[in-house]
Amino acid sequence: MPKNNKERLLIFALGGLGEIGKNMYVIQYADDIVVVDAGLKFPEEEMLGIDLVIPDVSYLVENKEKVRAIILTHGHEDHIGGLSYVLKEINVPVYGTKLTLGLVESKLKEANILSESKLILVNNESEIQLGALKVSFFKVNHSIPDAVGVVIDTPEGVVVHTGDFKFDLTPVNNQMADIHKMAEIGKKGVLALLSDSTNAEREGHTGSERSVGESISEVFRKAKQRIIVATFASNIHRIQQVVDASIAYDRKITIVGRSMVNVVNIGIELGYLHVPEGMIVDVDEINKLPADRVVILSTGSQGEPMSALTRMARSTHRKLDIMPGDTVIISATPIPGNEKYVARTVDQLFRIGANVIYGGSISGVHVSGHGSQEELKLMLNFMRPKFFIPIHGEYRMLRLHSDLAESIGIPRENIFLLDNGDTIEISNGKARYGSKIPVGNVLIDGLGVGDVGNIVLRDRKLLSQDGILVVVVTLSKQNATILSGPDIISRGFVYVRESEELLEEANRLVTVTLQKLMIENVNEWSSLKNSVRDVLGRFLYEQTRRRPMILPIIMEV
Repeated sequence: MPKNNKERLLIFALGGLGEIGKNMYVIQYADDIVVVDAGLKFPEEEMLGIDLVIPDVSYLVENKEKVRAIILTHGHEDHIGGLSYVLKEINVPVYGTKLTLGLVESKLKEANILSESKLILVNNESEIQLGALKVSFFKVNHSIPDAVGVVIDTPEGVVVHTGDFKFDLTPVNNQMADIHKMAEIGKKGVLALLSDSTNAEREGHTGSERSVGESISEVFRKAKQRIIVATFASNIHRIQQVVDASIAYDRKITIVGRSMVNVVNIGIELGYLHVPEGMIVDVDEINKLPADRVVILSTGSQGEPMSALTRMARSTHRKLDIMPGDTVIISATPIPGNEKYVARTVDQLFRIGANVIYGGSISGVHVSGHGSQEELKLMLNFMRPKFFIPIHGEYRMLRLHSDLAESIGIPRENIFLLDNGDTIEISNGKARYGSKIPVGNVLIDGLGVGDVGNIVLRDRKLLSQDGILVVVVTLSKQNATILSGPDIISRGFVYVRESEELLEEANRLVTVTLQKLMIENVNEWSSLKNSVRDVLGRFLYEQTRRRPMILPIIMEV
């Protein structure tokens, strides 16, 4: 018997499609909504001054009475980084594994919302009933412990979200992925699979994390002076391997970078990092130790301008400098868009005289946490879904992943390539594109959330390109005359002392324009300002081929 039109399954993303980061996926059946992940992404180059970008959750706010929970797959920033902002809008229970919730607690504490947040611990054996939806989990390998895939059992059928995954047969923590459970889920029947597409461009298999430990150990063996290791703060497996190599070669570790200190403390506290007593020393103690007994564990593997490694490379760090002969290991590959920052930092390190080991998989000091093509095909074969939705990646990655799905026998008409906000409606076993959900970016600048939009960004871009010209004039209301000014102030447009003639002519044009308007009894501020802006804009473009922002300030006395 056909179901009520309202009782249909909706699947869509508020972030994470056509981009790396900002992951947030929504599964809705009738009046029950489950959200998977609440991530952030780092700003693109044109987002001047922006610190972070999170998804627009207007749809969830409008339907907050239907949102049953937020389920977290693992503790990376692109999956949990937006949570503290989202929970201020919709305070719903959050489910996650032990390490994931440990990292989340720290974030919520910083945002002063930990006491009113409801965090619920789960593992790969947990089952949760959320309205008409039943949620269970399976273990996956990733570059952070405690990563899980999510199974959502709906009245229409089973929806599987893989989370970020690869198949590592020799994991550092000896925690194998739930391969048998995945096969069992697929055997019972999967309606729709949402699968990680990050490495859909890479052929073959992704290397094991354990191989990185061997490469790092070899670098430690050869290093004659201090060793600086930069990696993602959340890559606990990698940090453990740095600790193991430090023990083997009798070196002490100091940790720099706020996020690195935070994650290491949480990892030790929760038992995910095993560090001998007295192994970690304060940064002030480092200079008292021989250079061949020192390891500095640092943030900055992405060349971020304010990170510890970048500041050391520029010699602007308060307590540490890179010395000629130091060995620097950059144990990461650049996130798309960060390549030039990383290259700049590597150049500066070479210039100082450091031995720099970088280049990710080429140098052996990094492997990805995401499965390559053969692993993506293996997941598809385990799950054998009726419908397939590639997620988590830029468009080319999603497209290549859809080709892989077709190659293992999923019909092209059952594969849905989506953008953020596109919906899939599934009813009575049939899927079709539904109406679009409003989506977008919420920009975070300092303490401001969403108060910087396209107009402010456009102004910032204009200011960064051609600068600003401020025109200050005082007018007499009674006599319709100019009492003082025009005074022209230039910032980022021309150097005043070298452009006196240009600015004198600009001054004369403003005076003539204002006098003419006052004679014609035009005294509305908006008209006066627009006229000054137009006249000055045309003149300056003719003279300089630049378009500075012109800001007339007209005062009446």
